[in-house]
Amino acid sequence: MDFIFELAIILLASKIAGDISVKLGQPSVLGKLLVGILIGPAVLGLVSNTSTLEELSQIGVILLMFIAGLETDIDGFKHSWKASTSVGLSGIVVPFFFGFIAGVIMNMSTIEASFLGLLLSATSVSISVQALKELNKMQSKEGTAILGAAVIDDVVVIIALAFLMSLAGGDVNLSIIILKKVLFFAGAILAAWKLVPWILTKFAPLKVTESVISGGLIICFLFAYMAELTGVAAIIGAYIAGLGINITKFKHEILKKAETISYSLFVPVFFISIGVKASFEGISQHLSTIIGLSILAILTKLIGAAAGAKLAKFSWFSSLGIGAAMVSRGEVALIIAAIGLESHLISQDLFAILVIVVLVTTIVTPPMMKYFFKKSQSQKDIKITA
Repeated sequence: MDFIFELAIILLASKIAGDISVKLGQPSVLGKLLVGILIGPAVLGLVSNTSTLEELSQIGVILLMFIAGLETDIDGFKHSWKASTSVGLSGIVVPFFFGFIAGVIMNMSTIEASFLGLLLSATSVSISVQALKELNKMQSKEGTAILGAAVIDDVVVIIALAFLMSLAGGDVNLSIIILKKVLFFAGAILAAWKLVPWILTKFAPLKVTESVISGGLIICFLFAYMAELTGVAAIIGAYIAGLGINITKFKHEILKKAETISYSLFVPVFFISIGVKASFEGISQHLSTIIGLSILAILTKLIGAAAGAKLAKFSWFSSLGIGAAMVSRGEVALIIAAIGLESHLISQDLFAILVIVVLVTTIVTPPMMKYFFKKSQSQKDIKITA
């Protein structure tokens, strides 16, 4: 029963911290991330990093991206593919190059330095999605470009990781991995277009309670599972599931009920769990490395993705806002780091350092997004009144 008590603490802490954060002029997600550190093992120890917490957290991030798909402006998404590609690719190239250089400076081998560069190239917009919602930017051109870029980033980085692992001598068949990705996206897009509407029309008349939202959640979890099974992040599968339901008449009903389910329990657990994972043991011994890699991780992604957005004709502050949204490395980078540790491409010490770096990038993302997008809006308002 200990976890039940911890769950009550998590929900109470997330709501209070989120409210305080908003009152201080910051997105609520920032307060939730920070309070996770406070109540976790690193400080007060009120909440433990258990497998149960991890599972609920996984459901939370899947539902968060599912809701993002439901709220995406489909027409805007179709028109933003060039901008998404530009943001996604430039947001990979710049961090990879400087991450590789950093690895060489740290006396890593070529393969190890390449792995560090690739890890810094990863991104996770699950935190950015919440900030976009709070800033009312989900259906903006910037929002659709960010979400599209996240999909491109995930695919390119995972394929590049498979290529790197094959060079490192791992038992990896690059052609099979690429084929799996192609089959998933082809199958998922076809299913979202044709199968999802059919499934929901069959679920709607069932003589049971909440049949439509149940059908929507079944679709969400199946898409997430198939994505994970084929080596694509589960959050991408959930996002595509949301896009599929987005084009049906059941969109608004499912969105409303999915938000109630998600934000009352699972999403707060996800935000808190990020802070709970933090460990500051031995941090003083590696403080300079942590600071250096954190600055590198933030600036390279910010500048790289912003440069891609600028090439796509966004204003400077909008471009920087898009770049800021891509800074968080989140669970994607943590998964890659775990693969690197298991494959002996990074040491245990470097793994611990990278976990802190990922946490730093996640915490700084919401306030940076708010600052740049607020500046962008002020710039637009000045032009309108001029």
